Amino acid sequence: MRPDYLPALYNLGLVLHESGRFDEAEACFRRLLALDPADVDSLFHLGALCQRNGRTAEAAETYRVALRHAPENVHLWMRLGEVGIAQFSERSLRDAADCFRRALRLQPDFADAHFNLGYVRSLDGRHDEALAGFQAALRLRPDMVAFQSSLLGEMQRICDWSRFDELCALQRRSSLERSEPPVYPFSLISISPAPAEQLACAKNFARSLSVRVTGDGAHPRVRSAQSAGKRRRIGYLSAEFHEHATAYLTAELFELHDRSRFEIVAYSYGPDDRSAIRARLRRSFDRFVDLRLLPPEQSAAVIHSDGVEILVDLKGFTVHARPEIAALRPAPVQVSYLGYPGTMGADYIDYLVGDRFVTPVERAGEYTEKLVLMPDSYQVNDRRRPVAETPARAALGLPESGFVFCCFNQAYKILPEVFSLWMRMLDAVPGSVLWLLEWNPWAAQNLRREAAARNIDPARLILAPLLPLPEHLGRLAVADLFLDTFPYNAHTTASDALWAGLPLLTCAGETFASRVAGSLLKAVGMPELITHTLADYEALGVRLARAPREHAGLRNRLSRNRASAPLFDTPRFTRHLEAAYEKMWEIHRAGSAPRLIEL
Repeated sequence: MRPDYLPALYNLGLVLHESGRFDEAEACFRRLLALDPADVDSLFHLGALCQRNGRTAEAAETYRVALRHAPENVHLWMRLGEVGIAQFSERSLRDAADCFRRALRLQPDFADAHFNLGYVRSLDGRHDEALAGFQAALRLRPDMVAFQSSLLGEMQRICDWSRFDELCALQRRSSLERSEPPVYPFSLISISPAPAEQLACAKNFARSLSVRVTGDGAHPRVRSAQSAGKRRRIGYLSAEFHEHATAYLTAELFELHDRSRFEIVAYSYGPDDRSAIRARLRRSFDRFVDLRLLPPEQSAAVIHSDGVEILVDLKGFTVHARPEIAALRPAPVQVSYLGYPGTMGADYIDYLVGDRFVTPVERAGEYTEKLVLMPDSYQVNDRRRPVAETPARAALGLPESGFVFCCFNQAYKILPEVFSLWMRMLDAVPGSVLWLLEWNPWAAQNLRREAAARNIDPARLILAPLLPLPEHLGRLAVADLFLDTFPYNAHTTASDALWAGLPLLTCAGETFASRVAGSLLKAVGMPELITHTLADYEALGVRLARAPREHAGLRNRLSRNRASAPLFDTPRFTRHLEAAYEKMWEIHRAGSAPRLIEL
C-alpha cells in the first residue's frame, strides 16, 4: 500500500534478518537508507550484516557513518571495536581498544566493554591491562561464565595463581552445566584431569554451536558418495598455515601424500605472514584456498562445492578456531586431528585420530567421535626441521656446571601443584636450575616470586627469550632433562625436545592432553620416562639428576633412536594415515555408521 513506509520497511528487515534471509534483509536496509541516509538503526543493522558476511571494511565504514550521526551510541562503538578484532592486525587492534574505551567513557559500568577491552589487550600482549579489563567485567557481572573463564585464562598466562583454586572450581563446575554461553572447551584442557568433565563441556558447547549456526541444530544434507576409482579429495581446515607449531609438525605430511590416490586441498582461514613455512605449505598442497574473509556459511559452501570427501579439522576448539565451518557439515566424512587434544563432543565430527596410548580403546566411551588408533604415535613430525648449532651454556645465561631442568611449555600450562614439585626437585639437587621460556615479563616476575615463596632462590629460574625455530632447537641440547607439565602435556615442544636429543620426563593422566608426551616417548622407544603419579614423576626426576651414568645412557639411546624411531618416520606415518582415510571412505560408501579403526 505504501512501498516507502519506513517503519514497515525497517521491521521487515529485522524479521528477514532473524529468519536467516540475510540478502533480503540487507536489501531492505539499503532501500531504507536510500530514503533516509541518516537512519542510525538501519546503519547499525546494515553494518551487522556486512560484518556477518565477512565484509569487515564495509562494516567498519557503515558504523563510522552511523557514529557521525550518533557519536554517543555505545553499541555502535562496541560493534566498530568488534570489527577491529575480526580484522586482527596491529593497527585494527589498537583502533578496537580505542572504540571500547570510548564506549566506557560513555557508560563506565558497561561490563561487555570492559571484557572486550581486556580481550583486545590480551591479543596484543598487554596482559596487565587485559587482567584489569577482565577483573572489571567480572566485578560488574560476577556470575558470567565467559568472564570467569577469560580471567582464569589470563591469570594462567601470567602465572598469577592468587585466585587459581577459586576460579578453577567455578570453571569445572560450569563445564558440567548447560550455561549460556557455554564454557569454551579449550579453557578446560589445562586445568581438568577428568575426561568426564571435558566430555560434558564439549557436548554442551557443540550443541549450542550447532543450534547457533543451523538454527535448529540440524545439519545440511551432505553430498552423495563419489564414483569408485576416483582420487579421494582430502581437505585440511586450519588457521595455522603459517609460523605455528601445527605447521611445523605437518609440512612434510602434506608433501608426502600419495598424489596417485589423494588430492590434497588446504582451506586456510588464518593470516598470511609471508614466512618461509607459509610458502612451503602453499607448495605442498594441490590447491590452497583462502577462506579468511568468508563467513562460516560461505566457507562451508566452498568446501562443499569443491567435492571434498574427507574434511580434516586441524583446529577443533583451540584459539582462533572456526568450528562453525565443520558444524555446517560441508563434507560427508569429517575428522578431528592434531590441533585439539580431546573430544569435540559433536555429532558433526565422525572420527578422532589418536593412538593406543593417547586414546586407549577402553576409553572410547569418553569420545563422541569414533577413534582411529594409529600404530605408533598419533603425532606427525617433520624430519626437515633444521637444528642450529648448539651454543655454550654461558652464551645462554646458564651455569657451566650443574643439572639443568628445562620446560619450554607455554606459561598457562604451568600449574601451582607441578611448580611446587619442580621447586622440591631443585631443593633436592644442589646446583641445579630450571630453564623456562619467557613468554611475557609478568609470568617471569610471578614465577620468581612463587619460587621465593617456596624457599628457592629466584636466580635458579633462568628465563630464555623466544627464538626462531632452528636456534630454539639448537639450544635445547644444552639442557639435561625436559620436565613436562600436567594435566596439559607438552605436545610440539615435547617432539622438539626429543628431536634435539633432550630426554623428557612426563606424568600420564587420563585425558588426551595428559597422555601426549607419553605417546611420543613410546614411539621414540623410551617408555621408562613415563610415570603415572606426580610422586613417581618427582622421584624419577631427582634420581636422574643424581645419577649421571643413567642419565647419559638415556641421552645416548635417544640419540641412536632418533634416526629409526617411528616417531620421526614421516613416510611410515603418512602411509598409516592414508590407510585410515581409505577405511573411513570405505565405511561411508557402504552406508555404514562410523566405527573404530585400528591400524
